[in-house]
Amino acid sequence: MTDAPDTPATRALAASGIDHAVTVHGPVRSLEEAAVARGLEPWQILKTLVVRRGDGDFLMVLVPGDREISWPKLRELLGVSRLSMPDKDVARDVTGYERGTITPFGAEADPATGRPWPVIADALVVDRPGPVSIGGGAHGVAATVEPAALVAAFEATVADVTEPITPRTT
Repeated sequence: MTDAPDTPATRALAASGIDHAVTVHGPVRSLEEAAVARGLEPWQILKTLVVRRGDGDFLMVLVPGDREISWPKLRELLGVSRLSMPDKDVARDVTGYERGTITPFGAEADPATGRPWPVIADALVVDRPGPVSIGGGAHGVAATVEPAALVAAFEATVADVTEPITPRTT
């Protein structure tokens, strides 16, 4: 561990009062490498995925590293028939972060309301034991936090919205 870099995420984490530890590591090429660098199991690494619900309407979904979004479950939870993931440029514009660094901590707010984008945490984020690691707003920067504190910080909706990762066939 080294001193935390100054990012909107690390500033927001410090201001939140949440107990956390910032880890700074070099580039990683896989979930497994990220887990080793952070001293955690792959399922403890959270992906923050930006989802478009409609025009100018986005939300963030916290997904354990060993899972992926179940689109039918997420659509049912939100009561919508269509959802999509924005391209990298839109995701950056909406959150202020590049893909691979997105986190709800310090993310841009909804310009229409000034409120943070809604956050949904998969139920496994809080059901599994131990801390989780979430992006710290820059490549190679992460924060380890307790899941309950993370959910409380964002008043996140906790729901079963993921499924095991489906192996890709070529």
